[in-house]
Amino acid sequence: MIERFDVGPRMSEMAVHAGVAYLAGQIADDGTQDISGQTRQVLDAIDALLARAGSDKSKILRAQIYLADLVDFDAMNAVWEAWVVPGHAPPRATVQAALARPEWKIEMVVTAAV
Repeated sequence: MIERFDVGPRMSEMAVHAGVAYLAGQIADDGTQDISGQTRQVLDAIDALLARAGSDKSKILRAQIYLADLVDFDAMNAVWEAWVVPGHAPPRATVQAALARPEWKIEMVVTAAV
């Protein structure tokens, strides 16, 4: 069985199947924030979705991070490192990407065990 969350005409925010939660790309609600603020907003959204699936950040299996500008890499990492559970840092990739809207500085996709 596949359970989908916040299903829209284009996508779902999360799907859970066989004990794994697959999150859609999460972006900040407030595009006026700097990279630290947007990163915190994205991580808050991830926390909230994982909680709805009965999971949490200590169970993240993989994270993909897309930055509009790699100049933000160090500031994003400072927020990430304060958030990640010590001893449970997941495999991760960070790349520069042209995001769908110019105000978005970061987008994250995670997969987690439930």
